[in-house]
Amino acid sequence: MRKLKWIALILGIMLLLGVMSFAIWAMNPPQLMPEAQAALISDESVEVQSEPWLIFQPTKGTPDAGLILYPGGRVDPRAYAPAARIIAKSGYLVVVVPMPLNLAVFGADQAENVISSFREIRYWAIGGHSLGGAMAARFAAQNPDSIDGIVLWASYPANSNGLSTSNLKAVSIYGTRDGLSSFTQILASRTLLPSDTRWVAIEGGNHAQFGWYGPQAGDNEAAISRADQQDQILRATLELLASLDREQ
Repeated sequence: MRKLKWIALILGIMLLLGVMSFAIWAMNPPQLMPEAQAALISDESVEVQSEPWLIFQPTKGTPDAGLILYPGGRVDPRAYAPAARIIAKSGYLVVVVPMPLNLAVFGADQAENVISSFREIRYWAIGGHSLGGAMAARFAAQNPDSIDGIVLWASYPANSNGLSTSNLKAVSIYGTRDGLSSFTQILASRTLLPSDTRWVAIEGGNHAQFGWYGPQAGDNEAAISRADQQDQILRATLELLASLDREQ
């Protein structure tokens, strides 16, 4: 019995150390870039709030459409602030949702709280980067009456969250030099998305340049600048948001 107790104690300690190591890894994302910090400051065009989510609102007019954005796995949500700011300046509400342990798999349903907090928004798109996009697709699949569009940045739905029969407006944006969400994986998701999904290939784009943060292990070096890649991401995202106002 004493030997079994020692074994149980050792296994418990090993499990605890494993959980602690995982938490430390998850809570230490790649370094944030200065551009992301600068985009968190309100100005005459965009009001920025940091609680309970990162909220970007245009200061002029009342937006009809909003975008809920889920961060990539182990990515600081503030890394998407420059993109969120530009989208808000174009007339849309943007809510970037911080995730428990920086992993959207632990907070896939948080969009429900966002939607209930902004009753004035008529049309909602949900989207995300990498793991965030997959969890955004899960929410859209499980809440078809709440979402009008989906924006996938270097991402794709899981087989269990297919959206091919939905009425969603959809865009899938991916980099051709992405080392973490491969071209093959992205194209394989065609059968999981609506037939009229817009597919946007960013030539030379990689995984990390979907945000403003440092390099990620396993990614490829981009062949274009971050600014160029961001410009293409934003143009495709804004086109989808504009379509919600026009066609709903």
